[in-house]
Amino acid sequence: MSSFFERLSEYMSYSFVVNALIVGILISLCASLLGVTLVLKRLSFIGDGLSHVAFGAMAIAAVVGMTNEMLIVLPVTILCAIFLLRSSGNTKIKGDAAVAMFSVGALAFGYLLMNIFSTSSNLSGDVCSTLFGSTSILTLSSTDVIMCLGMSAVVMILFVFFYNRIFNVTFDENFAKAVGSNTGAYNLLIAVVIAVIIVLAMKLVGSLLISALVIFPALSAMKVFKSFKSVTVCSGIIAVSAAVIGMLISIMAGTPVGATIVAVDVAVFAIFSIVGR
Repeated sequence: MSSFFERLSEYMSYSFVVNALIVGILISLCASLLGVTLVLKRLSFIGDGLSHVAFGAMAIAAVVGMTNEMLIVLPVTILCAIFLLRSSGNTKIKGDAAVAMFSVGALAFGYLLMNIFSTSSNLSGDVCSTLFGSTSILTLSSTDVIMCLGMSAVVMILFVFFYNRIFNVTFDENFAKAVGSNTGAYNLLIAVVIAVIIVLAMKLVGSLLISALVIFPALSAMKVFKSFKSVTVCSGIIAVSAAVIGMLISIMAGTPVGATIVAVDVAVFAIFSIVGR
């Protein structure tokens, strides 16, 4: 046991490990805050659709040779998030159908572009690391960490400041609209925040595993708690704990970062399901 803590202390002395933990904690916390709202609005699968859209946008950025892919990925993901949230009330294209349409289409389009215009000698490795996450979380630059700190701070401030409005829109959008709330603006805010979280989380867990960060902490908390505030707080605690434990296991055992964090989230959900009974 002492050797374990010695190894852990040695790893924690490296700045790149500390940076990875900071980014992982912030991304998981932000994802869990909006996760409760998405689960209650029955839009929990939107994270999966938006992550695939972001994958397609990253492929376009790679094809055109952009050094800063955020200039394409973030605006495209935000626009798709707005469309998907608005389509949830559309009688012609229901929300789940729109998510499936964007998810499959963007994933196929992105992979096709990467195959046709690829300049990499290891295309399958690049695609796999983008879809399932990679060790790039351990090679974050100081600029990446600062950007994540800034965007995470904005997300948390917006959530706290508009907490009551988000609560109203989550549970009864029609009533909120009837009493004069600008539900369209708050749905737009939720869409933008979700898109930012998705783009940030791609480096941590990859495109295919982002939904787990959004869904599992919220569902775990709902197994035990009933009020919106207690579920939100518990969801945040679960998300941060799972991120720290998962990343430490990944660093110590050499397992994939994203998959390890999701495995911890699944284990926590199983525990809370038993406790909730």
